Amino acid sequence: MKVRIKFSKEGPVKFIGHLDVMRYFQKAIRRVEIDIAYSSGFSPHQIMSFAAPLSVGHTSSGEYFDVELNSLDSIEELVHRLNAVMVDGIRILDAKVLDEKEKNAMASVAAADYLVSFSDHLTLPPDWKDKLDAFYRQDQIIVMKKTKKGEKELDLKAGIYQLEIRDSSVYMLLDAGSGSNLKPGFVLETFFETLNIALPEFPFRVHRLETYKREEDGSLMPLIANG
Repeated sequence: MKVRIKFSKEGPVKFIGHLDVMRYFQKAIRRVEIDIAYSSGFSPHQIMSFAAPLSVGHTSSGEYFDVELNSLDSIEELVHRLNAVMVDGIRILDAKVLDEKEKNAMASVAAADYLVSFSDHLTLPPDWKDKLDAFYRQDQIIVMKKTKKGEKELDLKAGIYQLEIRDSSVYMLLDAGSGSNLKPGFVLETFFETLNIALPEFPFRVHRLETYKREEDGSLMPLIANG
């Protein structure tokens, strides 16, 4: 059976990269003796699929991975056993048995939303909120983005589904599909370039709020829907 697990990543573990997080969960699953399925062949590995990897240095309350299990006592027991061995900063928030026809976590991701605050080392102009709103209200935001094959022209606006200022932070709902993933830092770097403001090192604090899949009607839903 396929099970989707939701977890948070906060505090010092935000500096642990995606591959190390994956290895950490593999070890945790072995430690608590969860009956996970393994691939066949000469080098069997746990059948596990993570959703959109989180950038190093970002925190999140909406991370996901799928596992294939041979057996399961209950979702509640699975969550309890995993949380019993989690390090500080990682917490299992929810889990759900998936329909066998549902796509895996990585293939399901369509969008993610973020709350971004600014470093104390970044001096913001007094009217930055008005200028950011005007930046977002443009019909197009054409930029050159580096890819593995060079550079290509990109309309940034197409991947920004929502942008609003919340107190002194910026909320963004962005395209997170495998071929069109848009990072919040890139959006804000582009904005500050239009103001000719040189950014200090590590200018933003980024927290991913949730990761979404797209339903047949076009709406966005969390990878584990509430309720």
